[in-house]
Amino acid sequence: MEIVYVYVKKRSEFGRPCNFSDRSAELHVDLLPDPELAARFVARDPRDVAVQSVRDMSEHEVNTERFESESRGINHTEGGWPKDVNPHEMEQTIRFRKKVEKDENYMNTIMQLGSQMEHSIKQNNAIDIYQEYFEEEEEDEEELTEANEQPAAKTINVFRDPNEVKRTASSLSWHPDGNHKLAVAYSSLEFQRAPKCMNFDSYIWDIENPNRPDLTLKPVSPLVSLEYNPKDSHILLGGSYNGQIAYWDTRKGGQPVEMSTIEHSHRDPVYKVIWLQSKTGTDAFSASTDGQVLWWDIRKMNEPTERLVLDLNKKGNLDNALGAISLEFEPTMPTKFMVGTEQGLVISCNRKAKTPAEKIVCTYSGHHGPIYALQRNPFFPKNFLTVADWTARIWSEDIKESSIMWTKYHMAYLMDGCWSPIRPSVFFTVRMDGTVDAWDFLFKQNDPTLSLKVCDEALCSLQVQDNGQLLACGSQLGTTTLLEVSPGLCTMQRNEKALATAMFERETKREKILESRHREMRLKERSRSEQSKEDDSRDADREESTEDLVARAEKDFYHIIEAEFKKLKEKEEERVGMKTEKTVHWFLFLTCLATSSSGCLFGPRLHFIPKHIAT
Repeated sequence: MEIVYVYVKKRSEFGRPCNFSDRSAELHVDLLPDPELAARFVARDPRDVAVQSVRDMSEHEVNTERFESESRGINHTEGGWPKDVNPHEMEQTIRFRKKVEKDENYMNTIMQLGSQMEHSIKQNNAIDIYQEYFEEEEEDEEELTEANEQPAAKTINVFRDPNEVKRTASSLSWHPDGNHKLAVAYSSLEFQRAPKCMNFDSYIWDIENPNRPDLTLKPVSPLVSLEYNPKDSHILLGGSYNGQIAYWDTRKGGQPVEMSTIEHSHRDPVYKVIWLQSKTGTDAFSASTDGQVLWWDIRKMNEPTERLVLDLNKKGNLDNALGAISLEFEPTMPTKFMVGTEQGLVISCNRKAKTPAEKIVCTYSGHHGPIYALQRNPFFPKNFLTVADWTARIWSEDIKESSIMWTKYHMAYLMDGCWSPIRPSVFFTVRMDGTVDAWDFLFKQNDPTLSLKVCDEALCSLQVQDNGQLLACGSQLGTTTLLEVSPGLCTMQRNEKALATAMFERETKREKILESRHREMRLKERSRSEQSKEDDSRDADREESTEDLVARAEKDFYHIIEAEFKKLKEKEEERVGMKTEKTVHWFLFLTCLATSSSGCLFGPRLHFIPKHIAT
């Protein structure tokens, strides 16, 4: 819509009209030359001054309407055959070719054309009219300018969710051939708050046409993950919210070609799908928060070909399994793969192990929240990147205790990250405050080399093009922003591989030394604790023996005292018995004497009196 301003004013308010006419020149003032001014004139060195006849304007740009183009197929019929020859009959065409090849005119024409072609080929081999001289010097100058140039990025295109109810761009995947298309999976990450009228469609965008998607994918459930097949660019694999796996063939339209059955699929949303390196190019595997990793062959989607339960107890119990958020597979290491879990652990697995218990090799712990991104360095596969909670960490396979490098803790949560496919020392991360960070640990370790505020909502997904120049990031409201980074971030620097190798080796060696020191300290603490336990047990034994001795001594003492008391009692009893016996005998004696004198009958019993008493 054009903006038009209309001004209304009377002709009389403009003043007297101007009338111009041609006439001869008139001389009003004549200034004669002054010799004093000429004497004071000072000649200057020649100077080149650029003068522009047009007024300088500020830099501006206009976003014009894009031309919408479509690709349509046509039916081509082979022509040039005579009327009496049917091109669909092979015998007739062969017979006609043999007839033409025997013709003399045909032979002469071919010989003439052959000599002309030979002359042109020799001429092209002798002189290269497109040869560029001094290329090396130009490359050196370009490298110097790129090295001195500050890292930067600019927005190329914005792809918005065309639906009224906006959904999160949860997964991004670049077209493997040419990178001119981008597949975006749309789903609501706040699943319980998802409205009933929400659309399930996901889209494939042409990066030159943001007005309308190139193809609409129609799943039965919102897609949480989506991935192009690297061997066949027409096939895509997607993981749904309801746990099903489906694949599409763009030549057959937007409907899925085949889907996995619900009873043999995941029980939770499929957060990651990855294509495997195989001869057929039809093998893939998926991970979900239900604690399972499933292997699939898209030629037979009835059930998975293999299953792994992420139970660290190695018992295959699904109730104790850790939920998987991210997956990593490197084609150069076909037997290994890694899983990032909700609990902040990275599980390293061996695919070729014979038993499920042997498939889980080891774990790496260092994060406090779900690991949203997990990727090996494309130049150094032993080192991998994890993005979770408020940090991004770089790990070495040889060290399981801790990471060898890590970023500072940000104020906003990190949601995704990936390595640069061109530079081994560069990786990118996105945050919930809408910021994209580019890190170059050879240039700066504490802060990102580039921080760009892309939008006001949270950024949830990130994917880098194969040439490292274009960066796609998806937001919470379904907006996918396409960024072009400066040449310094997507051009390999001099000796970068060697410097990155040296840095990785140095940090790995440092962490190994620290790990060995920690191990020694733990052993010393353990030996000290064991020795203190032994000393405590010995002291306890000693205390128990002294108590036994004291108790025994007390018992012996009391026995001796009781024996002495018994002896004393017996002696006392003997003494008391003798005294009573003497008194009784004296009493009897005195009574006998008394009766005898009085003529009593007791007299004859005097013989009962003992002799010693009687005496």
